[in-house]
Amino acid sequence: MRINLLQHTSNEGPGMIADWAATKGHELYIYHPDQFGQLPTAAETEMLVILGGPMSPNDDLPWIRQEEQLIQQLLANKTPIFGVCFGAQLITKVLGYSVEKAPAKEVGWAPIYRQSELIAGIPEQLTVLHWHEEMFAIPAGAERLFASDRVQNQGFVLPQPQRVVGLQCHLEPAAINVREMVINDGAYLAGSALGQSAQAVLARPVPPENRAALFAILDYLAH
Repeated sequence: MRINLLQHTSNEGPGMIADWAATKGHELYIYHPDQFGQLPTAAETEMLVILGGPMSPNDDLPWIRQEEQLIQQLLANKTPIFGVCFGAQLITKVLGYSVEKAPAKEVGWAPIYRQSELIAGIPEQLTVLHWHEEMFAIPAGAERLFASDRVQNQGFVLPQPQRVVGLQCHLEPAAINVREMVINDGAYLAGSALGQSAQAVLARPVPPENRAALFAILDYLAH
């Protein structure tokens, strides 16, 4: 399977998504549309992954509009799509739903709680990395996948045959990716309702359940 991945900032890369692709024998192609202006075509995309970034889907940027057009084509083709943070927000915008300021800025580690049984192999609770202050609405026909104590819409799943999953939080970072996010963007922790310092975020190990839950979601999309 050819998996095309859209990366929007240098310190939020594919992380353990790349591990999953390698384990399953898939080919991963990484695009940087904000920097180089390149996007894959719908015809060469068997799964699309849209990562996070400091921008908002409400920003008026040409490459965001181009990503929206690609998402529209893939939704029409029923091609699997996985969106993380900004990526999940952009999917919901394409589907006609709002992206607004969240009730609280969440930056740091905090639990999320499973809300759906559609995807097997996901624990009832996970402790994940949050790095956001906006949130998406749950699209019609989708099930809420996760909720947190402060932001109810932490994930959604559009079931087969559509096969789309969006997460507001981050399951993909391994320890090296967490360090990269914190050392480059640690100032973003200021004002977070979670009240964690950069040192506290770095000191917390990545729970092994996060990798298993991420793999379960990607397996669901791939099959």
